[in-house]
Amino acid sequence: MKGDRKAGATQPVGPHQAVIDDAIAQYAALPGPLLVVLHAIQDRIGFVPPEALPRIAQALNLSRAEVHGVVTFYHDFRTSPPGRHVVRVCQAESCQSMGSEALAAHAKARLGINFHETSATGGVTLEAVYCLGNCACSPAVTVDGRVHGRMTAERFDRLVEALE
Repeated sequence: MKGDRKAGATQPVGPHQAVIDDAIAQYAALPGPLLVVLHAIQDRIGFVPPEALPRIAQALNLSRAEVHGVVTFYHDFRTSPPGRHVVRVCQAESCQSMGSEALAAHAKARLGINFHETSATGGVTLEAVYCLGNCACSPAVTVDGRVHGRMTAERFDRLVEALE
């Protein structure tokens, strides 16, 4: 329900308040600004912190549920800090046809985590992505945003070893 906050009520202040408020101020006037605001916050902080949701909802005249629904629907958004390195394994059709499901299983076993989790050391966050635009070199992964094509289990292990 829109306007689910009482007039004049204060919101909890977190360590990221200035970044959150700046992103809202910068993009709130755009038509349909929710995704742009969320991306700006995540680009600057690395994730969308819980204290951002009520602030965004109030500023954009949305309910907290609407904002939460968008954050949890899209796989690109994180609600907790990522590891020092982010590894994404493409799961789109082209990569699947070239073995990305087996590569993903190998990555999970190698790192001891599932998608959207971070290794116990805090070194690597593993994520699924649904097209890196590198279909000619499937299967593909990114490591900290850098694309690596024709990925094999052995190449993946070497990439991870270089991160550790």
